[in-house]
Amino acid sequence: MSKNVASKIGKGISPEQFIAGMTKNQEQFIDWKEQFEWPSEGDKEFYASLNNRDDLRCLIVMADWCGDAVRNIPVVFNVLENSGIPIDVLIMEDHLDTIDQFLTYGGRSIPVVIIADTGGVVLGQWGPRPKHVQEVMAQFKATNPDREAADYGDRMAVVRAGIMEQYGEGTGYQAHIVAELREVLESV
Repeated sequence: MSKNVASKIGKGISPEQFIAGMTKNQEQFIDWKEQFEWPSEGDKEFYASLNNRDDLRCLIVMADWCGDAVRNIPVVFNVLENSGIPIDVLIMEDHLDTIDQFLTYGGRSIPVVIIADTGGVVLGQWGPRPKHVQEVMAQFKATNPDREAADYGDRMAVVRAGIMEQYGEGTGYQAHIVAELREVLESV
């Protein structure tokens, strides 16, 4: 059965409302957003070409406390602003029913970018991180299934450091998000 988010379309807040209401990480979020540059003119043109489509909606489940949202969603906002696709930001804690449809390794990993049609049928999704960054977590989850293990927290700290290393310095990681989200949108 396909997922449907019709009950959430139009129930979120705008990207501008999200940024204005941030109580954590606002400065970093705005900084990443302002540093965004298109990886190629072709990417910019692709996203602009979506302005001709009125059948797509985007819902983003996230929160301002999430480091991955702070790094990744400024990119998503920039490319989708260029596409004309309406965006509803759903704060995770207020929309647990939604995030619970999009679990990652059985957990509530955010952000999740959901692309749906006007009827709410989910056509694709992206998140919580670029694939090359997420691979660090995938390897960890595959070899550390017991969250109750005594050293789970210590090993998770090492994984988080590995994730930061994958993001790297600067904005290079942003091109991966542009490409991966484009891949999702090209398939809908």
